[in-house]
Amino acid sequence: MGATLGESGTSKSENAGGERRVPHGLRKEGPLENAQANEVQQEAVKIRRLQIMISMVMSVISQDPNLTIEEASELVAGTKRAALAMFPDKEFTYDILYKPRLQRLMRERFHLQ
Repeated sequence: MGATLGESGTSKSENAGGERRVPHGLRKEGPLENAQANEVQQEAVKIRRLQIMISMVMSVISQDPNLTIEEASELVAGTKRAALAMFPDKEFTYDILYKPRLQRLMRERFHLQ
């Protein structure tokens, strides 16, 4: 594995199966692979945007001394609407990942139970 010197003294790059490895940037990918890679990248961007949005909402709820419980509740409801707009079939995932965090923060911030 790796670059080695062959019997003729020339450098070659092969994997364990003896196939030549091509650097990722030089690979020729078909339209299907490009489409799949693009979908994965777009999904990662949406996930990161959701994470940032949740983080910002949690920061506002925990740090704004003038925020009312009604305003905080509207922010929480807005995060769920936005998350479901980005990921329409992932309500259960939202409910197990983000809802408990936001509920805990609301309880701590507004002394609810």
